[in-house]
Amino acid sequence: MATADEVEHLDVVIVGAGLSGVGAAYRLRTECPGKSLALLEARDAMGGTWDLFRYPGVRSDSDMFTLGYPFRPWREAKAIADGPSILSYIRRTAAEHGIDALIRYRTKVVSADWSSAEARWTLVLAVRDERGNVEQRRLTCDFLYSCAGYYDYERGHDPVFPGVESFAGTVVHPQFWPEELDYAGKRVVVIGSGATAVTLVPSMAEDAARVTMLQRSPTWISPVPGRDRVADRVRAVLPAGLAHRVVRAKNIAFTAGFYQFCRRWPKAARRLLTRLSRRALRDARAVREHFTPSYDPWDQRLCAVPDADLYRAIRKGRAEVVTDHVDSFVPEGIRLRSGRVLEADVVVTATGLRLLAFGGIAPRVDGRRVEWPEQFVWRGAMVTGVPNFAVCIGYTNASWTLRADLTSRLVCKVLNLMERRGLAAVVPEPDRELVARPLLDLASGYVRRSIDEFPRQGDRGPWRVRQNYPLDAVLTLRGDLARGLSPTPRSSVRRA
Repeated sequence: MATADEVEHLDVVIVGAGLSGVGAAYRLRTECPGKSLALLEARDAMGGTWDLFRYPGVRSDSDMFTLGYPFRPWREAKAIADGPSILSYIRRTAAEHGIDALIRYRTKVVSADWSSAEARWTLVLAVRDERGNVEQRRLTCDFLYSCAGYYDYERGHDPVFPGVESFAGTVVHPQFWPEELDYAGKRVVVIGSGATAVTLVPSMAEDAARVTMLQRSPTWISPVPGRDRVADRVRAVLPAGLAHRVVRAKNIAFTAGFYQFCRRWPKAARRLLTRLSRRALRDARAVREHFTPSYDPWDQRLCAVPDADLYRAIRKGRAEVVTDHVDSFVPEGIRLRSGRVLEADVVVTATGLRLLAFGGIAPRVDGRRVEWPEQFVWRGAMVTGVPNFAVCIGYTNASWTLRADLTSRLVCKVLNLMERRGLAAVVPEPDRELVARPLLDLASGYVRRSIDEFPRQGDRGPWRVRQNYPLDAVLTLRGDLARGLSPTPRSSVRRA
């Protein structure tokens, strides 16, 4: 980075050095090799989600053949991988392709201002040294690409429970797991029923005296194999790269097909998931009471449990599920609305995440703040009203990386288009009025709480943010990209 008195300029800046950011850097280095590039990471390490989340049992909720990069085969045995394995995979990928040298740690984007006159971004950065001292610096770039996701990594959703101050035990949130927490032989209550909760319960049950998952209402849960036996056989006979492509295609087809099955025939999907739960839990009454939601499958994200570990923990008596509401905390635990008291030494509030638009970047264009809810997303990547800017938004019904990689390849195509045509800037513009729809089409609480703060998707064509990778793989990168983009020629730009 330049000295404090200088302003460095780069062709492209990527915000975030997690799974998406490292993948984006690979695409830019290979498809736009002449562009200068840096990744800005606010934390001390790469990995994003997989470095931040340290709670017991943290793992992927998608298979690694599709969550992993298409350009780097996943070679581990487990298809549903643990957090440390995924973090190691990201780090090795970055090191092998020289991406680790492009990452600037402890560097947070404080503001981003676009100048149409100069056709470039000016970023104000808060750069923190190893002692915690913070210095502000400026950096300019031609294109800004946010790969920070849409979660708030500094704050989780943490509702206020009455009487929590009277609780004699320990309360923790999974997003900020204390390394020194010892729950061996203790009574644990996990509040929640989403992906984090169903991961925590069987993992903590291995050491705790007993773990109780307290949920307000059931969530659809599907047992899945921890290992992909078909993948094992394919990898045993084919070269690694070819095997990866074959298994990846198989899993993409299965995931897309199962999602369409759930959406088109919800009653049949309910019967199937209920039957799978009964087979795994071996208790029809418990399935009916605790694992049969009122909503249809994929109205909210489906929770996968590898090798039915949650159900096995319940069968062994190491865990239980209670469906009720918290009335208040009491010194010995949690009093439920029914009057029952769940005694606890440790309470884990797996109450969900908070959404935050694109890492909290609030850009200004020619001095005017961009109001995200007034904008539309084009091809799942670029945003109206914001020139030379793209966001990485993964799928909700499939592996995040599937769309993330498509988006990064689209960004490269746009940059190469600009280079060929001598353009200084492009911004998406619809040719006619769009009907606004929420960016994410999920009824989950964490989505409904904050989705109004995000850009919208439209009702047609490239303005739809589809949850359909096979269709996106065909349409996103094809067609005349210039038709949806308003250009600014380099000849009309004057820079100091």
